Parts: sequence; structure tokens; C-alpha cells
Amino acid sequence: MYVVMKILVSATVIAIVTEIARRFPAYGGIIAALPLVSLLSIIWLYVQGEGSGTLSQFALGVLWGFPATAVLILIVCLSLKNGFALLLSIGLGIGGWLLLLMLQDYVVKLFRV
Repeated sequence: MYVVMKILVSATVIAIVTEIARRFPAYGGIIAALPLVSLLSIIWLYVQGEGSGTLSQFALGVLWGFPATAVLILIVCLSLKNGFALLLSIGLGIGGWLLLLMLQDYVVKLFRV
């Protein structure tokens, strides 16, 4: 039952955000940048009985992924602005995202943070 409810609520949130973005692109972008998926995920994990330790680790993982996600969005934005096709822009963004995640991992291991 949880799976169906999660799908319906999550799909509804995505549909609302994309409709707002279609009418008001800048506002849609701001709303899309909100941590909706992260918060929904934390709520679903909590509802399903996960402890605060798991929720905390999940939140830290989201925070760890934020810089790479910002790079992905920046690359996609710049690529589209410079006339690249959507799929190529997304591919370049994902490549930048992966590179930054690998760099973050290397730096952490290097300095044993």
C-alpha cells in the first residue's frame, strides 16, 4: 500500500511543479530547487519506521550530493543557453556530476576527512 501511495503523492508533486514551471519558468525552477524529493523521502522513511540514525545518514547523503547536483544544473543551463540539444546537455551535466562526485571522494580519501 505504501508503494502505491508514495507513487501517487510523488507523481502529483512532480505534476504540480512542472505545471507551475510551464506557466512561470523562474518560479517553477525555484520550486523545483526546493528539497521536495529529499523531504518526501525522509517522510516516507519515517512513516515506514526507519530510525533517526537512518534518517540522519540519508540527510547527510543528500547534503553530500548537493555540490555535484549544482554542477549538473549549471552545466545543463549553460549548454542549453549555448544551443546544445537537450539530451546532450543532460549528458554533459551527468558527466560533470559524476566527475565532481569522484573528485569529492578522492579529496575525502586524500585528507581522510
